Amino acid sequence: MGSGSEEVDGDAVRDSGDRGERPGLLLFMRPGRDRDLLVEALSGRYRVETATDAAALESTFDCCLLDAAGFERAAGAIEPRRERAAPAFLPFVLLVPEDASGPAAERAWERVDDVVDLPVKRAELAARVANLVERRETSLRLAETVEELRLKERAMDEAPVGITLAEPGTEDNPLTYANAEFERLTGYGSEMLGEDCRFLQGEETDEETTARVREAIDAEEPVSVDVLNYRANGRTFWNRLTVAPIRDAEGTVTDYVGFQTDITDRKIRERRLEVMNRVLDHNLRNKMNPIDGYAELLREEVDDEHERSIEVIAETTDDLMRIAEAVRKIEHTLSSSDAAAPATALRDRLSELVNTFEGRYPNATFELSVPEDDPLEVTVLGLLTAIEEGVENAVKHNGAPNPSVEIRVDRPEPGWIAVEIEDDGPGIPDHETHVLRLGETSLKHADRLGLWLMYWVVSKAGGDFSVSTGGGAGTTLRLSVPTDPTES
Repeated sequence: MGSGSEEVDGDAVRDSGDRGERPGLLLFMRPGRDRDLLVEALSGRYRVETATDAAALESTFDCCLLDAAGFERAAGAIEPRRERAAPAFLPFVLLVPEDASGPAAERAWERVDDVVDLPVKRAELAARVANLVERRETSLRLAETVEELRLKERAMDEAPVGITLAEPGTEDNPLTYANAEFERLTGYGSEMLGEDCRFLQGEETDEETTARVREAIDAEEPVSVDVLNYRANGRTFWNRLTVAPIRDAEGTVTDYVGFQTDITDRKIRERRLEVMNRVLDHNLRNKMNPIDGYAELLREEVDDEHERSIEVIAETTDDLMRIAEAVRKIEHTLSSSDAAAPATALRDRLSELVNTFEGRYPNATFELSVPEDDPLEVTVLGLLTAIEEGVENAVKHNGAPNPSVEIRVDRPEPGWIAVEIEDDGPGIPDHETHVLRLGETSLKHADRLGLWLMYWVVSKAGGDFSVSTGGGAGTTLRLSVPTDPTES
């Protein structure tokens, strides 16, 4: 490849290769024999573009080859172009004819990554360009990795939950990272890096809970607990703590990630509900029993004029007692923190349930329709209790001498079971079914809390619950649930 002597076409830009995924070369040099030979030598491996206009340096390329004239025009633009490409490496190569080598070429090394003396063997040139392009591709991959890491770090820094990283250890697991939310939540910041997170523990922290966390860490297993922790100012808060190991490609634990969420408000609500449930289940029942007893005594003593007043007292007492019992049943059914119950063969349990109701209500008729040869296994917490509630209310609120209830079960789609409970009673008033949509109602009967029980059981399983009533021509309850909510 010798030096060329043709005039420069200053605005000409020619694309000599395809626009595939191959690396791109920019030949910033005069038209002539040297440029043509370079295009021929390099276009088989690279996407080659040629240019003499300095604006071409703003295009996308993976390596730029310049002749002496091109270098003179572009010398001042090379460093700014590198800076715009940073952090990726962008190589520039100066092609110097034999008669131009010397001090000028030596000075060019300050701005380019290689100086190639012409003429040069094709294989040597290809190898030198390939080395620079490979460095460029390596730097691009590294830049992408760095950007991904920065993005992940920003996501962790700005996450709405506390996030910490800790090193594995035999006694302690020193913190190596804590995000801004952790500092906001606990009051502790970067000064605690290198310390074990037990600085969050205090006098009232449950030792059994912290022991569970330590056992899981020692076993290199994930764990989630609710633990009472202490902020830097000494105040307590309830922390939903999840800790999980991070493993490398060989399966070795390199770090532990911790997630911290303030659940103090939730814990207060739970405690409040516990107290209210105890009041309903114990105090209210204890107060209602004497009222009921004295009302019965008064009924024997008063005249006909006051008999209706005594009946109102008795009915109100009975209704309050049934409200307390309904609340107790709801709490007992839904109190488990698990998403699913042990597997239950619903077909057999429904047969037992129908037999029980036939003995309890001999004047009522019960029909059960289930798919043949299907045990109907489900793992839905409280489903059988919800069905029982629906069937019993259908009978109790039907004033007919011979009420009837039909229970139908089918599989609307794989992995789901639908249960319909249809009765021939007077129907549930609209204002009592609107509770499922509007969230509030006045209950005419205490047992209408059963609607809430069924709704919550189905909702907790991720299913659908609906009530349709025919305006005095019966009611149909439909409970559609996944057979295994943990797989939904």
